[in-house]
Amino acid sequence: MKKKTKTRVEGQEDALNEMCELCKRRDNCPDKYGEKITLQEHKITVHYFCLLMSSGIFQRGEDHEGIHGFLVDDIRKEVRRSARLRCMSCKKTGASVGCSIKSCRQMVHLPCGIEQEFIFQFTDLFPSFCKKHCPTQTCSSSPSLPLSCSICLETLEPVLSYSVLKCPACLGSWFHRDCIQHQAHSAAMFFFKCTLCNNKDQFQQEMLRMGIHIPERDASWELEENAYGELLHVYQHCDAVNCSCLKGRSYSAQSGIFEIVRCKFCGSSGTHRKCSSLKLYESNWSCVDCKAAIEGTVSTLPNHVKSPLAERQEKKRLIKRCLSNLHSSLISKRRHVDASPPEILMGLAAQLLAQQTTAVLVKDGEAVEAALWALRQSDFNPCRALSVSFSRDKQSHTVVSQRRFLRLLLNNIQSLSIFVGPDGAKNLALNSQALRDDLYFEMGSLLALSLVHGGPPPVFFSSALYHSLFHYPADYKFTAADLGDDTLTHRVKMIEESSSLLELKKAMWSASEFLQAAGCWREVNKLSDKHLLLEDILNFYLIIRMQLPLQRFREGLRTLGVFEQVQACAEGFYQVFCGPVETMTAESIFSLFTPWFSEEEEQKAKEDMTLGFWKQYLHECEGGRCAASLEDILVFATAADVVPAIGFSPPPSLSFLNPLDPSCAFPQSQPEANHLILPVLSSYELFKKHLEYAVCQLAVMQAV
Repeated sequence: MKKKTKTRVEGQEDALNEMCELCKRRDNCPDKYGEKITLQEHKITVHYFCLLMSSGIFQRGEDHEGIHGFLVDDIRKEVRRSARLRCMSCKKTGASVGCSIKSCRQMVHLPCGIEQEFIFQFTDLFPSFCKKHCPTQTCSSSPSLPLSCSICLETLEPVLSYSVLKCPACLGSWFHRDCIQHQAHSAAMFFFKCTLCNNKDQFQQEMLRMGIHIPERDASWELEENAYGELLHVYQHCDAVNCSCLKGRSYSAQSGIFEIVRCKFCGSSGTHRKCSSLKLYESNWSCVDCKAAIEGTVSTLPNHVKSPLAERQEKKRLIKRCLSNLHSSLISKRRHVDASPPEILMGLAAQLLAQQTTAVLVKDGEAVEAALWALRQSDFNPCRALSVSFSRDKQSHTVVSQRRFLRLLLNNIQSLSIFVGPDGAKNLALNSQALRDDLYFEMGSLLALSLVHGGPPPVFFSSALYHSLFHYPADYKFTAADLGDDTLTHRVKMIEESSSLLELKKAMWSASEFLQAAGCWREVNKLSDKHLLLEDILNFYLIIRMQLPLQRFREGLRTLGVFEQVQACAEGFYQVFCGPVETMTAESIFSLFTPWFSEEEEQKAKEDMTLGFWKQYLHECEGGRCAASLEDILVFATAADVVPAIGFSPPPSLSFLNPLDPSCAFPQSQPEANHLILPVLSSYELFKKHLEYAVCQLAVMQAV
């Protein structure tokens, strides 16, 4: 039985330009043909795999004899034997490898066999199989598109073949044969495993069966000289703002005030004892970054300057850390019960730190620019509360400014170029500049922040976008209307509405440039071919082409754990993202506010009459007979023009005011408490006049 060892043959360096005696090629490609080995004293050069796979030779010597146990005389006999055999591929003599099926007479050189899709098994007797008799794989489930090679990440067609292999242990890993062979050659037996599921034993057995060579040695990175030498080094540098050591920041004494003490948490920052006022007996010192992380604060004196790109990356890592630190209560059995979106968002809001704030300054109504400026700061923390101010406002009310900012932010986001489509049914658009600036991630993050901080529901998503993000509705089918591009939509609709084969071909010709770009240009022979054609077009333009924007948008929505919670309750959140927006009515506003009455019967009767005035005024607003709208009234009372996705907390309420001078009695609001105070007046006309004045004045001031 043939066997492999780790032994190396001296003098291999001289074999690079020599010709292999068996395959007659000079190629030096270890992962395809094995080591190219030369025995100088015998003037023999062979590829190791050519030797292993040759049909007429066996290992009769010890590992140190000949070439890994193949004796020199046996090698020469095999060369003479193969010289009489002709290769079925190149038609030249010297074919030393034959199919292991006895009835099959296919003979090839090893490199020719690889080109002819032979499978060479590097186990047991090292059998070889021609294309007709080679082993195959089976797929027990339908793959989900789009798919890519799990190693090179290039798109591949999920059809098992000689060049496309699949892990037997999981459902999601597909590989190009060349990619998996390079991986095996690098990782070797001890580290070679499925890149997705990490299965090793079953995966290696299957890859050996399908002709992948797995070297019996350490991984290539383990064989590098001093590969892990840097692990033996310790950090020796003083990072204090002001270093007092005259010998420089890199000097470290064995003891004393100029001994460098390293951070007890990260070990990658240090300070001289004197530079940080440490006592000689103190050894527990932490750097400013680790101290900030432990205490939940951020130092105002960074010990180094970061590039803008590094700051952006650090911010994204911080967001991901916040995801992993979610309370267990957010990832509990609650997702399996009928929790409402407001309840879920309220649970996520428990992460917010009221005592720590992120400042947001809005200039000229540019809410997106203000939000991005805050988001891109190196010390940005999504768990902090927002402290919003508008440049033109002399004074700022926390809740009023925040809700106003979130209203503007949502309106501005849906108007950006990364979205396309009609109002209320937006899809993501492909924008190369937005990809370069990572705008998809940032907009997803801002939408997640808006939801948790009490912003309005983003009801501008189309059903197609919601399905692409959260896979709901599960049975949703893309249509031409989801494409967004008017020209493309029109051309695809022509294909969709074709009623004859001739019309279908004309429609395809009209849309030929789009079909060719999508790889969908093909010959059609019957009208029913249009259904599969439409499916391929829509799949390309809405999924495959948009894969990276969708992925980055999802990553942004993971901020504060929003994406996971929405996905777990996709049906409940559908109305939050896709609407339709519930029409605001007089009755809905009236029932939204809970009235607080006085205990005295006489006073309660007057307040009850005022409540009637309030209801009448709401109905007149709904009918368009007032200067104010129902949205203006809600903004006046709560600073929100719609009910936030998280709901109102506390619930809206109203109370009554008994004025001394009715002519100066105007309604008052406490948006922080969602509370409205109505004056008790004797007539509806006076009540309407005062209420309308207060509401409209606020609307005018915010519009300035």
